[in-house]
Formats: sequence, C-alpha cells, structure tokens
Amino acid sequence: MTGDKARLTFLGTGTSQGVPIIGCKCEVCRSTDERDKRFRASVFVEYEGLNILVDAGPDFRMQMLAHDVCHLDAILLTHKHKDHTGGLDDVRSFNYIDRKAVEIYCEEEVLKALRNDYAYAFAEHKYPGAPEWHVHLIDERPFRITSLEKTGDLEWVHDIGYFYRQPDGSLVPSDNAVVPALPAVPGAESGTKDGVKYLNITPIRGFHDRMPVLGFRIGGIAYITDMSFLPESELDKLQGLEHVSLNTVSYHPHHSHFSLDEALAMADRIGAKHTWLTHLSHTFPSHNAFCDELRRRCAEHGIRSDVQPAYDGLTVTAP
Repeated sequence: MTGDKARLTFLGTGTSQGVPIIGCKCEVCRSTDERDKRFRASVFVEYEGLNILVDAGPDFRMQMLAHDVCHLDAILLTHKHKDHTGGLDDVRSFNYIDRKAVEIYCEEEVLKALRNDYAYAFAEHKYPGAPEWHVHLIDERPFRITSLEKTGDLEWVHDIGYFYRQPDGSLVPSDNAVVPALPAVPGAESGTKDGVKYLNITPIRGFHDRMPVLGFRIGGIAYITDMSFLPESELDKLQGLEHVSLNTVSYHPHHSHFSLDEALAMADRIGAKHTWLTHLSHTFPSHNAFCDELRRRCAEHGIRSDVQPAYDGLTVTAP
C-alpha cells in the first residue's frame, strides 16, 4: 500500500451464477467488455499490512491467481451460502505456502454449515492434506483480527498430514480449533497489542430474506452484500464512509436482495461519498449503459452519493 489506510479490491461482483451465465446468449452475457464478466461476489481488503478476504466462493482459486494474492491474515464470511463459501477447500495452498492454518471468522450458523459441507476438515482423524482452519466465532459485536506472526507453524509429514512441532521436538496433530473472536480494542481502528498487529472490524447486521447475514465495516469502507433488509439500528455504524458497497440483482423486487430502487434509496440514506453496486445479474445493461442510467436516476432523485456499478478488479481506497 502507498499511504492509503484501507484498500478494497472487488474480486467478484456477480450473482450466485456469475456473469456470463452458462448457456445464456443475452447481450450482456455475450458482451466483450471485461467489466461485464463477473465472478461470484468477494472482496480483498488491504489495511496497514493485513490482508483480509471477505467470502470465498467457487471462484476463489481463480480470484487469488488473478490478483496474485500470496498471503491472507483472515477470511470473513458473510453467510453460509455456497456462492460465498464454496472455495474454502482451496485454502490448502495458503496452508502450504505460509505454513499456517487459515483464520476464518464467521457466525455459529455458518460454522454449522461448514461442518456439514466440509466434514473431512473437522474429522478427528483427518485425511492428509485436508484444509487447515482456525475458526473464530463472531456475532454483531466489533471484533479484531491479528497478523499471523505469532501463530504456530504447520509442519507437513508426508502421507500423514500437518502437525505443530513443540519446544521439545515432538509433533502434535493440528486440530482446526474453534474459538471466540477477540473483542475489538477500544479507541483505535488498528495498532499493536501484546506485540501483535491488529485491526478492528465492525459487523453490520442485515437479512437475506429471513436469513441473518453480516456485512463488515473496515475503516472508511463498508462491504454489504446479499441483503434485502438493513435494520434502522445499523445505519449509525455506516456514517462517515468514503465507500460502501450494496447488492442489487434486479430492477424488480426480490425476496432476498435489494432491488435497484431499494439499493439507491439505501445509498442515499447511508450517504457515503461513493456507493458501488455489486452482486449484479445479467438483467442490468452492460457497464457503460448502466453507468449512464445510474447518473440519470441519481440526478432525478437527488441522491447524494456517487453511485456506480462495481466490476471485477475495481480497487477503491479510503484515507
């Protein structure tokens, strides 16, 4: 990073099917504009030396390769749907390169889904090479993530699996521990505590139809996806933002996502300097036409935020 405090890159801005959709011949799905080609929704945040991924869907591997991501300090999960968790097996590459378990932050209901979907990763006697995770349970309270500098190093034993070497030289099998997340440190967004770099994260509670989901505020940027309802009580957490992302999948009302009009109204209520629309479907026009349409709509309705469609590879920063 070069002087910016928070830097967010959109790794994926599409719906659960991505864009183009398999077999679809519509104008957007056949577009040659790279901004119309959308992986499943995910973002990568860099903040004062810490690397954070929000959601790891089925395109996780290609997203990491496309952006040359070689290290992660944390993965934050918004909810349990497969288009947001379906790539977690591929953290095995980070286990091997970093010699660290990957730190995953999620709610209890998401952990239940992970135990079901990735039972082999939680087994008492794991298959050699299963992903190595440490799961930190979160809720609506602010929490902190930390750098991996003082976490144990994994040691690979061929055909047996990962172990932690003890001071006496013995090896202890890894365990994919589940622990409560550390509470946020009062008074500072980031810093050093007990010799370890940390960053405070503020969860944003919303609902994906009836399913509770989380967005996250990191410094002057907030990432919100897969919501159809954002309680009034959460808006105070979203004041003074440089950037906010909001999801929308359609012009028409949708049971589990904001419609375009709902997203624009929410953008105006939040009042961030810039609002980026994500989780976009092929029902919206191609990028340039959609930008023009949003400018007209915002001018007509007096929306105070600069609202634009996000696209894969877009990077925004907050001082």
